[in-house]
Amino acid sequence: MRPEKTIPRAAALHDLSCFGRCALTVIIPTLSAMGVQCVPVPTALLSTHTGGFSGMYFRETDEEIPRIADHFDEIGLHFDAVYTGFLGSERQADIIADFIRRFGESDGKGGTPTVLVDPVLGDDGELYHTCTPALTAAMTRLCAAADVITPNITEACLMCGIDPAAAFAEAEGDPAGVAHRLSDRLFELAGGRRLRTVVITGIHCRGGIATVTRDLSCCDDVSVFIQPRIGRDYPGTGDIFASVLLGGLLSGATAAQAAEDASRFSALCAERTASLCPDEPVRDGVALEPLLGVLATGRFRDKK
Repeated sequence: MRPEKTIPRAAALHDLSCFGRCALTVIIPTLSAMGVQCVPVPTALLSTHTGGFSGMYFRETDEEIPRIADHFDEIGLHFDAVYTGFLGSERQADIIADFIRRFGESDGKGGTPTVLVDPVLGDDGELYHTCTPALTAAMTRLCAAADVITPNITEACLMCGIDPAAAFAEAEGDPAGVAHRLSDRLFELAGGRRLRTVVITGIHCRGGIATVTRDLSCCDDVSVFIQPRIGRDYPGTGDIFASVLLGGLLSGATAAQAAEDASRFSALCAERTASLCPDEPVRDGVALEPLLGVLATGRFRDKK
């Protein structure tokens, strides 16, 4: 058996956007506050994120990732989780899939890392401008290699080939039903491989914004958690959500418990930022820094 470690270790394969709190700049502190050692593997280097900025510097790290992985192999590095999100191209999805094969399978010592894929593709019914149908197909294949995926409702629709507008209209009155049908299709696309848990976020419904968790590893449990609408959509909250979810799973929480915590904390980040920084552009992201202590102690759960 693998020797028990006090601190779980997660490889985070995400982009590094220098300005605008998202991806690795929020993932590293979030996981660290939850007691997880975050090992960043940048998938791309950007001067800013792509939401609300133009003319940014963008460089993929396709050549670097395999070399980083080679060195990890040389020093015998093992992970408790492999976690990936935004990708620059369909070619990069194959590179990430290889990393998962090398570090996300059984380590031969009694441990199998948790693989979480956050399929960052779009929002509000549309693909992000850097994403293509080919990348959507590649991301869908990558999801089959994950234990847990965290698409928003737009991304789930895009991967399933379902009209987002129709799903949005139906979700207003039945978020659980829509999420169940989308997850059915996502499990089908995974072809019975590794995928066991689908967490669909950002579902607008009567009463607020729903997060629906479907967990096949727990008697096909379906859990719905609804948060009030904040009124401002900040970039990076999806990264915070998935990071808190992963941190919870690594601490032994169920998928439903971890998803509820992730919803509460990411919403708190947006609420607090709107209150403390009302004049800052939304594109700057949430003011995560003052809330890291709240995350570390779990006090955000008191806000019910």
